[in-house]
Amino acid sequence: MIMRRLFSCFYTLIQTIILFIGAVLVVAIAVGLFAYTMINDSSHLVIENGPLWRRLPIDSEALSLYHELSARTEEINTPLSDDPSLVSFTIESGETAETVAHRLQGSGLVGDAVLFSQLLHYNGIDTRLQAGSFQLSRNMTMRQIGAALYRAGLTQNSVSIPPGWRLEEIATYLHRSNIMDGNYFLQVARQGAAVAHPVLADKPLGQSYEGYLAPGTYHLPDDATPETLITLMLDNFAQQIPANAFDLAHQRGLSFHDALIVASIVQRETFLDQERPLVASVYLNRLSPTTELQHLQADPTVQYAMGYQSDTGVWWKSPVSLEEYPAVDSPYNTYLYPGLPPGPISNPSPESIAAVLYPAETSYLYFVCQFPNCEGGTHVFAATYEEHLQNVAVYWGQ
Repeated sequence: MIMRRLFSCFYTLIQTIILFIGAVLVVAIAVGLFAYTMINDSSHLVIENGPLWRRLPIDSEALSLYHELSARTEEINTPLSDDPSLVSFTIESGETAETVAHRLQGSGLVGDAVLFSQLLHYNGIDTRLQAGSFQLSRNMTMRQIGAALYRAGLTQNSVSIPPGWRLEEIATYLHRSNIMDGNYFLQVARQGAAVAHPVLADKPLGQSYEGYLAPGTYHLPDDATPETLITLMLDNFAQQIPANAFDLAHQRGLSFHDALIVASIVQRETFLDQERPLVASVYLNRLSPTTELQHLQADPTVQYAMGYQSDTGVWWKSPVSLEEYPAVDSPYNTYLYPGLPPGPISNPSPESIAAVLYPAETSYLYFVCQFPNCEGGTHVFAATYEEHLQNVAVYWGQ
């Protein structure tokens, strides 16, 4: 009797377990079918190359976003305009998707910032947007804009230009990276006339774009031309400088182009941001008519004039000695020719430009590296030549 009861209980338990497993399987199949249907039905919400919500089970957040976005698919997939002209747009490092979305709306590229943010989140790319400069247009849909901002980090056409490079270095990098014909880029950049921009207002006619091509990361379309990249760099440059940059330069008796020449020298003299205002003060003091110095005597300008060094494969000769300078007959040799060189010698960082517009107020006219070979990059400054010679003797043993 006891055995029969035990067997009956065990049989009932087995039946219950089987029924439970069957119910779970039915629910799982139903959820899977719903998820499959939802994913396939939501193709109009997929941002190309985005990971999308494809995880099971489909949670309440995904379902909520799906229903909200599905109700507005026409808005998501319809551009605001049929205007195909390109608009430069820059994402700063650390910017949130919400901030980017509101700036896109302010630029007339998307109609609803909240909707665009939700679309990014649904596709799982709201935390994967790439910092850099982009070329977008108002005839792109929200999905296309999202893809452009996301895919930029995956494309081989992302270029990063560091501060302090000269045009030839940029051209070489573009050519070796198979981005575009470096020689053609160099030709367009040296002519300095293919792209007009308000930030070039003080640039003398015939001057190249040297100095105006802002360092940074740029995301380019597959068919990018030199004009495309130069436009992005000029737009980025305009965003990096103070709004009153021209006025600040004019207040110092300089054109903005002249200020940019000094900034390009400052860029090559030191890699320490905290020293840039001090170095800028030295060169601005040397340019002052109240000093007796006739020559700027900036080593980087001579290096610029020396050009490409075939034995080392670099554009900036180092080390370089004062004994070599008299043989470099170029208006960029500021030991031989008074005043500023004809143009910038590099493309400076925002910090170097700010250092010239907001220099340290000093009486310094000289500086020397604190350690031989400029190890560590720090300099020692002096107001008189006698003090400078003492610094050279102390820190260089000469």
